Amino acid sequence: MKVAFLTLGCKVNQNETSALAQLFYENGFVPASEDDADVYIVNSCTVTAGGDKKSRQWLRRAKRRHARAVTVLTGCFPQAFPEAAAAVTEADIVTGSGKRRRILEHVYTFLQNEKRIVDITPHKRGEVFEELPMKRMEEHTRAFLKIEDGCDRRCAYCVIPRARGSVRSRLEENILREIETLTQKGYKEVVFTGINLSSYGKDTNTDLAEIVEKTAQIPALRRIRLGSLEPDLMTDPLIARLAQIPKLCPQFHLSLQSGSDTVLRRMRRAYTTDGYRAVVERLRASLPDAAFTTDIIVGFPGETEQEFAQSEAFVREIGFLKVHVFSFSPREGTPAYDMPNQIPEVEKAERSRRLQKTADAVRAEYIGKRAGERAEVLLETPVNVNTFTGYTRDYIPVLLSAPGRQQGDIVRVTLHHYDGTRCSAEMDISQEGIKR
Repeated sequence: MKVAFLTLGCKVNQNETSALAQLFYENGFVPASEDDADVYIVNSCTVTAGGDKKSRQWLRRAKRRHARAVTVLTGCFPQAFPEAAAAVTEADIVTGSGKRRRILEHVYTFLQNEKRIVDITPHKRGEVFEELPMKRMEEHTRAFLKIEDGCDRRCAYCVIPRARGSVRSRLEENILREIETLTQKGYKEVVFTGINLSSYGKDTNTDLAEIVEKTAQIPALRRIRLGSLEPDLMTDPLIARLAQIPKLCPQFHLSLQSGSDTVLRRMRRAYTTDGYRAVVERLRASLPDAAFTTDIIVGFPGETEQEFAQSEAFVREIGFLKVHVFSFSPREGTPAYDMPNQIPEVEKAERSRRLQKTADAVRAEYIGKRAGERAEVLLETPVNVNTFTGYTRDYIPVLLSAPGRQQGDIVRVTLHHYDGTRCSAEMDISQEGIKR
């Protein structure tokens, strides 16, 4: 049978879909396009109401194309809003963000009796991390590994704790065993992901530094990269330990959300701009080549032009390598949904455009200063037989000619001009010390 997947949302969702796909393929299913499948599975995102709408639309199109196909709605949307998800009649099977292995069983059951299945188990305290091991990633060069699930925070705009439950950490031995397997298949970089990655180990008497330290001991692995981090959880001891790990890529995605303290308070974030700035300074002191990326929400309820300007100024001050700017989207079930002084959509769109323009200028300045410097690049996507795109350790996107090299190699380069998308680079003639 043929199966097609749609993934909405974050890297965690993408990782879970890849694992789910491997489960189906191992049981005789083959990948298919959206136009020709027997089973359609959408792994939903519910950060915004728009994500729910996309899930419904995709399932509706699937039923129109192939009325006899089995359609599955799974992920954060059903978990956070079970009644609304159960009402999506285009879905033959509806499950939440847990017990993913049962989806295959549900598909077999539906094929036998064609009776609709709704199986959404509420999250509860004390539940353990669900293992969905990966044997291979869609990307040949970087392995995205989910090591944590859930969030114990209650930010005013976020429905994710409702969709994902409390913090649950993957056992170290399972993480290390999987990375060993992946490096044997040629992966040189692992990217740790999680719903609240900074809280890794909170429930298992360990911490993020320890798993990074142990991962770094795997000989074949060359790089370790961290996903989104909470700035207030970047303690001095954690920073000190991370700074001693040569394999750790010095790129830190520190979640900001706003550069205005008054907006941060309304958002119920656990830090101030002074606290954020202090973390950046400590990381730069410990890792002089550290680069910072972040997310910022514009148009949060009550955001004034002055507060927006504070965010804009903070972006310039920190000198972010990259900023993901997005407009506030009111989400039912969160405190921000009913807050007064909602910002009109037109104004949110305009602020988003202005801030992204500022962020892009800061990015161009940051990368432009690197011209003439040497760096190591992991060759990721081949453009042609000799040309590749890739990333430096601090996450600068690069385009270079690398004759005789192949996808997955790490090469030393000299950085040149940044064209607004990628930085051109020239491979150094001498590559001593660079292992393939």
